[in-house]
Amino acid sequence: MPVIQQVFERWKQTDFKELLSNLEKNQELKSVLIEETPWLRDAENESEQKKRIALLFDLNKMGNELQINLDKLKQMQLADGSFPWFAGLRADRYITQYILAGIGQLYAAKAVDNSNPTLKTLTDRALNYFDQELIKPEHTVFIGKKLVSEELSSIEIHGWYVRSYFAQKPMNNALKLTWKKYQQKANAEWMQRSVYEKGLIALTFLHFKQVKEAQQIINSLIETSQQSEELGMYWPKNQLGYFWYQNPVETQSLLIELFAEAGKTKEVEEMKIWLLRNKQTNNWKTTKATAQACYALLLRGENWLQPQGKTMLLLGGKNLYDLKPDLKQDAGTGYLKTTWQQEQIKPELGKVEIKNQSNVISWGALYWQYLERLDKISGAKNSISLERKYFIRSKNNSGEMLVAVDQNHQPKVGDLLKIVVYLKADRNFEYVHLKDMRPAGTEPVDVLSTYKYQDGLYYYQVTKDVATNFFISYLPKGNYVFEYDLRVAQPGSFSTGITSVQSMYAPEFGAHSEGKRLTTGK
Repeated sequence: MPVIQQVFERWKQTDFKELLSNLEKNQELKSVLIEETPWLRDAENESEQKKRIALLFDLNKMGNELQINLDKLKQMQLADGSFPWFAGLRADRYITQYILAGIGQLYAAKAVDNSNPTLKTLTDRALNYFDQELIKPEHTVFIGKKLVSEELSSIEIHGWYVRSYFAQKPMNNALKLTWKKYQQKANAEWMQRSVYEKGLIALTFLHFKQVKEAQQIINSLIETSQQSEELGMYWPKNQLGYFWYQNPVETQSLLIELFAEAGKTKEVEEMKIWLLRNKQTNNWKTTKATAQACYALLLRGENWLQPQGKTMLLLGGKNLYDLKPDLKQDAGTGYLKTTWQQEQIKPELGKVEIKNQSNVISWGALYWQYLERLDKISGAKNSISLERKYFIRSKNNSGEMLVAVDQNHQPKVGDLLKIVVYLKADRNFEYVHLKDMRPAGTEPVDVLSTYKYQDGLYYYQVTKDVATNFFISYLPKGNYVFEYDLRVAQPGSFSTGITSVQSMYAPEFGAHSEGKRLTTGK
């Protein structure tokens, strides 16, 4: 796709800020400097990755690298045709399957053909090993007094998906019998499998021309999906886990491949929206997930690299480009940014109209930064929201009690306060910063910075002079509660400040609580 090469050439020549990590961009919009977070190294790593991507588009280098990588694979391949995870280790069935799947996708995309003898020899040897693995005897278990075969394993389901890319390679009689047994099991078990495994089974059936069976699974996937105007089409059960088959990005990419091959054009475009929205707030750290996502976005459905028309932005009825004639979009991404200072801001600028005239999704954000007394600030929320409450901790004969702070229940000097922050997110986020300001008449009980685990969430808690900070590397969709204690040290009336939360990766996603006052007695 030459347009991608052209964009990277322009970025290299002008040192575009697009080669920076999202964690390093728009620092003036963020509630904390990246240097003050645990994620500085992540930002540096991602910037380095982006700069290295540009090197891929040197065609001479690309051709040489292809042959070098094929030679590496050839050297890694063991005598029986399998591949180890690292040189010197024993044969690894999953790694062999993963490499074969990648080769199969290259053939399917017509990026390679049989004219390369190294690739053909390497593939044939790996397939011979792999076919023998598929033929191995089934595992059996006793149910009552009856000996029956075990359910399909994830590696077996993935294995037949890989083999389906090479459906034209003839099967011997033993492999045909194994394939027949697999079909029977898959037809009986697919309803109980994960979203990813359903996709693998359906694609396997499609590649082997078992259209009726594949369509049955596709219909089920459509019924269990969710759709929204903002996130497109996705599956709530597609959640991150510890195993190789529990990666949301890879799962969505696989399902895009499935629906594209099944001719479901409308669904494919909706599913691509979810992938892009996921990238907006998440750093795809694994090469596997990124490669699968690129394969799905670039080779499936409509060509989003050639949009028809532009997004029109109107402020107070006037086109943005008339208000800012020198404004230019970044090459490739179409990103643009402009600001107005205090004396330039007029009431009519608050009326914003956005008309997307292209066939490609686009998004943006409007920020209003202003100064206000902390106890006069009103709350704000969007896709992420929060609420803060204060409780007085006390004890009686029944044990510890929590009494909500209100006009009738005011804390006194020496009282222990429990601060409870309720956080709600409507999607998965990475690099989330939660900051809770403290009333001046209180002192923190926890002063040591430490990692904590609560409600299935890991985070790093840091106590500073005026606030307690929570750094959350990964925030799955859901509701969460954060708690910590303060000791009332001084009597008086104090501003509580606000609690704020923000995605450092996408600062347009953030929220803050309203400002209040806390009155403490002697």
